[in-house]
Amino acid sequence: MSPHDQQALPLAGVRVIEFVHMVMGPTCGLLLADLGAEVIKVEPVPEGDNTRRLMGSGAGYWMTYNRNKKSFAVDIKSAEGMEAVRKLLATADVVTENFRPGAMEKLGLGYEQVKAIKPDIIYSSMKGFLPGPYEKRTALDEVVQMMTGLAYMTGPVGRPLRAGASVNDVMGGMFSAVSILAALLQRKDSGQGQFVQTGLFENSAFLVGQHMMQKVVTGKAAAPMPSRISAWAIYDVFETAEADQQVFIGVVSDSQWESFCRAFDFSDLGNDPELARNNQRVEAREWLMPKVRARIATMTKASVMSLCEEAGLPFSPIQRPEDLFDDRHLNESCGLAELTLANGDAVKVPMLPFEMNGRRLGTRLNVPDLGSHSRDLLGELGYDNEAIARLEASGTVKSS
Repeated sequence: MSPHDQQALPLAGVRVIEFVHMVMGPTCGLLLADLGAEVIKVEPVPEGDNTRRLMGSGAGYWMTYNRNKKSFAVDIKSAEGMEAVRKLLATADVVTENFRPGAMEKLGLGYEQVKAIKPDIIYSSMKGFLPGPYEKRTALDEVVQMMTGLAYMTGPVGRPLRAGASVNDVMGGMFSAVSILAALLQRKDSGQGQFVQTGLFENSAFLVGQHMMQKVVTGKAAAPMPSRISAWAIYDVFETAEADQQVFIGVVSDSQWESFCRAFDFSDLGNDPELARNNQRVEAREWLMPKVRARIATMTKASVMSLCEEAGLPFSPIQRPEDLFDDRHLNESCGLAELTLANGDAVKVPMLPFEMNGRRLGTRLNVPDLGSHSRDLLGELGYDNEAIARLEASGTVKSS
């Protein structure tokens, strides 16, 4: 991205200091960074954010949510380290954190303490719960999915199952970014900063709101997704003639039903007045679906998808996350941001899912090494080379 493009980004000139780990906090910073903010990640020495070293299902967190950021590695428990952090905070527009309740206050970095350094600061706190009876509890994405019924809705009856991605952490980080953007707009008029807070539990409750309202509207509790009564007759995964090759097809309107019948040569079904309306087809699912399944099971996956595309029907092959590296649309639409791994290998990761003025927001800064910007930031804060070397030698600051 050229210097001109960088200046044109919406949040150019906004400085964000983040004290975050895992997914929720880093996602918030990623959104702000991709939009052009200078996001400085404060990491503890000597090893940095523990997220860097996660394995298993957490192995992809670090590379996914930390591009376009700078790393300032410092011992904030030392007097000299805290002094440097306080100087940095005095230059900030926004501070973000997602540690356990009370942790930032104990360090001397809670909202009121930071506000004393920078009166117009916007301080975003991302927690498991907003203020209330549960606010002291420790939460995880899995915990709040169980608490709100999201896991109940996802798994079969009696087997609650968390969603297959960090939906609350990611969405919670997104809502945090939205609240920060709103606070920045307000500050333009009022000149005042503010404290904004986001809760994982409340985020998950928002996600299941549609199921809460289903009970209100119908008088019946929503069934888990594997046991649900679909709102549409054709809205399922179908086997094709090839082993392990499945296709999802959705027919969600009466006009799409007509298109479906023409595309798959179901003239008898298409001409049946008892199937003309969606609710009629839902009531006929018990005999209708086996007939549709039998037809599609004689066809190849490619032919099923081709017919659906020509007819304008919603459809999808059943894919795995790693298949997206080769996805034609993501690659040809420039929807994957380029990153470089620590070993020098190039890799791609999905960008933010929107464009602005015809432009996608990609990578300006690679995912940072620990302390990769410590020296530059200290120099900007008034430390000379000798002072920086002394901080490095004492282990107060790490540079790379």
